[in-house]
Amino acid sequence: MSTATFGTANEDNAHLSKSDSRAVRRRSLALLGSLIRPVRRRFWLTIAAVVLSQAARVAGPALIAFGIDHALPALRSGDNLPLMLAGAAYLAAAVATAGLTALYVTSTARLSQAMLLDLRVRVFRQTQRLSLEFHEKYTSGRIIARQTSDLEALRELLDSGVSSLASGLLFMVFTAVTVFALDWRSGLLVLAAGVPMYFLARWYQKHSEIAFRESRVVSARLIVHFVETMTGIRAVKAFRKERQNAQRYAELSEDYRKVTVRSINLNGVLQPGLVLIGNVCVAVVLLSGGFRVLSGELAVGVLLALILSAKRFFQPVDQMAMFYNSFQSAQAALEKVSGLLEEVPTVRPPQNPVALPAAEGRIDFENVEFRYGDGPVVIPALDLHIPAGQTVALVGQTGAGKSTLAKLIARFYDVSSGSLTLDGVDLRQLTTSDLRRNVVMVTQEAFLFSGSVADNIALGRPEASRQEIEDAAKAVGAHEFIMALPDGYDTDVNKRGGRVSAGQRQLISFARAFLARPAVLILDEATSSLDIPSERLVQAGLASLLRVVGSAGSGGAGRTALIIAHRLSTVETADRVLVVHDGRVVEDGTPAELIGGGGRFAKLHGAWKDSLV
Repeated sequence: MSTATFGTANEDNAHLSKSDSRAVRRRSLALLGSLIRPVRRRFWLTIAAVVLSQAARVAGPALIAFGIDHALPALRSGDNLPLMLAGAAYLAAAVATAGLTALYVTSTARLSQAMLLDLRVRVFRQTQRLSLEFHEKYTSGRIIARQTSDLEALRELLDSGVSSLASGLLFMVFTAVTVFALDWRSGLLVLAAGVPMYFLARWYQKHSEIAFRESRVVSARLIVHFVETMTGIRAVKAFRKERQNAQRYAELSEDYRKVTVRSINLNGVLQPGLVLIGNVCVAVVLLSGGFRVLSGELAVGVLLALILSAKRFFQPVDQMAMFYNSFQSAQAALEKVSGLLEEVPTVRPPQNPVALPAAEGRIDFENVEFRYGDGPVVIPALDLHIPAGQTVALVGQTGAGKSTLAKLIARFYDVSSGSLTLDGVDLRQLTTSDLRRNVVMVTQEAFLFSGSVADNIALGRPEASRQEIEDAAKAVGAHEFIMALPDGYDTDVNKRGGRVSAGQRQLISFARAFLARPAVLILDEATSSLDIPSERLVQAGLASLLRVVGSAGSGGAGRTALIIAHRLSTVETADRVLVVHDGRVVEDGTPAELIGGGGRFAKLHGAWKDSLV
C-alpha cells in the first residue's frame, strides 16, 4: 500500500485513484476477515441456515404448478394422494422456511454483536497504544467518530444488511434455477434482465462510493467541531464565541445534509430502476408464456409458477438496493477504522528488553538529536549528564525545547539519533512497565478521572493502602482540603475533576505522582495553576519528598527530579539550573552561580524579582 493511503494518511480525501481505492478496499476486507475468523463456526452455521431457508422458500411455486397440472387432474379421477402430498410438501416447506429464518436471524444478531465487540475493543486498545505524536495530530473528535458513528454504520450493516444480501442473493439464484427447470426460455428472459441490472448497479457503485466517503469525512468534521466546542465551553463563553461556533456548526451540518441528499438521490435512481426492470421482465414472461399456453406448448400451472417465480425473483432486489446503500456507508466507515488500526506507534516496545525493576535515576543524553516527524531539528547534538538524586531546573523562553527534553526522558517520543539512557540502559530497551514505574511526569494539565479522590491518587499504584494514599496527600499538602470535601477521600471528583479547583486538581496529581515513588520525577509547569499559598505548600512537600528514595530507587542519592517552570520560585529548590535556548543548553550551574554570572538566567531572575514588587 502506498504511503498516500497507509493508516490515517489522506483519510479526508474522498476522491481516491483506482489503485488507492483498491488498496483501501483490500485493507478493509482484510479487517473484516480477521473479525470473522474467531466466530467462523457461527458464521458457517448462519450461511447454512440461510441457504436451506431460501431453498425451502423457492419450492412454493413449483409445488403449486405440480398441484395445478398433476394433483387436480388426479383428483378428478378420484386419486387425492397427489394433492395431499403437494399440500403436505408446501406446509413442510413453509415450516422449514420459518424455522430456518428464525435460526439465521438470531445467529446473525449474535455474530454481528460478537464482531462489533471485537472491533470496539481493538479500536480502544489501538488508540491507547498509539504514541503521543499520533494523538497530537489526530484529534479526539476523529477518534470519537471512529468509535461511534463509524461503528454504528457497521452495526447496521452486520445486524441486518449481510443477512438480507445473503438471503436475497440465494433466493434469486434458487428462483432462477427453478425457472430454468420449469422452462428454459423463460429462464433466459430472467437472466437477460440481469444485464441492465448490472450496469445500473455499477453506475450506483461508482458514484455512491465517493458520496459515502464524503459523508464520513463531513461527519467526522461535525463531531470534531462539537467535541472541541463542548471541551472548551468556558473559553467559548468567555470570548463570546457562541454565535460564531453555531454558524460554523450550521455550515458543517449543511455540508452533511448536502452529501446525505446526494446519496439519497442516487438511491432514488437505483431502486426505481431495479423495480422497473423487474416489472418489465415479469410482463415479458407473462406475454410470451400466454401465447405459448394458447398454442399448447406450455401448461397453465407452469405459466402460473413462472409468473410467480419471476415476480418473486425481483422481490429481493428492493431489499438488496437498501443493503447496497448501507453497504457503501459501512464500507466508507470500515476504511476509516481499518486505517486507524493500521497505524503503527512511533514509540515501539523493545524486541529484546533489558530489565530495570529499580533505577537509581541517572540520566544521560549522548549526542542526542530530535525532530518532530519530518520537521526541522529541535534538539541538535545534545550531551547532558544528570546524576542520580539531583534536582535540575530547566528554564528558558517559551519554545526553547524544555518540554521536549521532558517528553524525551518520559519516552513520549524517541530520539531521532544518539542515545538517551536511564542508569546506563537506553530507554528504547526498557519495557513500558519498567519505564513508567521509574519515570513519572506531572504536567500543567492535572487530569482527573471520574471516581473518588482516593482512586485518582492511587492511579499509579492501585494496590496502595488507604494509609499510603493519605500519607502521599499529606506530603504535598492536599490532605486538609480533601478532608473538607463532602465524603473526604471517597468524594467523587466528577468528570475531569470538575468538583475541585484547578489548584486542588494539581495537588491531587502531585499526590498521585509521589505515591508512585518513581526514581525520576518530571514536573512540567506543574505549579503554574496554583495560587501563591498553595504553591508554597507544595514547595514544602516537594523539598522533602525529592530527598526521599522510593521503592523504585536504590542507593542513597534521593529522587532525581526535573523541574520546568516559568515561576522561578520553583527553581530555587533546584541543585542545578539548565538554561535552554533553541534546543541547546547555553548555561549550566547552581542558581547562585548563574545569578552571579550575569547571563540569561540572571536576567530572567531579575525580571522575575521585579514582577514581585
